[in-house]
Amino acid sequence: MVFFRKKTEALTLRFYGDPVLRKKAKPVVAVTPELCAFAEQMVDTMYDSRGVGLAAPQVGKSLRLIVLDTAPPKGDLPPDASPGEILLTPRMPLALLNPEVIAVSKEKDVASEGCLSVPKIFADVERPAFVVLRATLLDGEKVEVECGGLLARCVLHEIDHLDGVLFPDRLAKADFSEVAEEVAELEAQTKASLKTKKG
Repeated sequence: MVFFRKKTEALTLRFYGDPVLRKKAKPVVAVTPELCAFAEQMVDTMYDSRGVGLAAPQVGKSLRLIVLDTAPPKGDLPPDASPGEILLTPRMPLALLNPEVIAVSKEKDVASEGCLSVPKIFADVERPAFVVLRATLLDGEKVEVECGGLLARCVLHEIDHLDGVLFPDRLAKADFSEVAEEVAELEAQTKASLKTKKG
């Protein structure tokens, strides 16, 4: 579903150390006007934060909903673009309900990842190069398609969020050790902030 509307108010991001990021999100059971409005807010929050993907738990809602926009800046897909990139890129920004990966390639790909919930921390993450995505769009259309490139990586990253997994969890031990201090500091800051809000 392509969004054509006035800009909404951005949502508050949740950061590493917030318990909501570790919960397994609940399935979307119905598309309501409230859900569509929330998805629009997620898109604006993603853009405001200069991200390419965002999962509902990252803005405090434990729901199996993600939004993404991995379209190339000029809109030109590479000649070897996957079927998923060809199908979905023209529709971005896109909201996916109850997304799941039903197959992954043996071929792997390593690339630097960051996360809006783990700000200013980046590290190389190995993931499958291709995945088969199954999801429902806001208009009820169901898709099942092979995705590659940045789209595949973004889908895997955001679905991880729905299962309570953050990208530092995916790092090899040696790679994690390089960012462990920063991650621990962020977690401590988040917990202290949450404690202050409760108090």
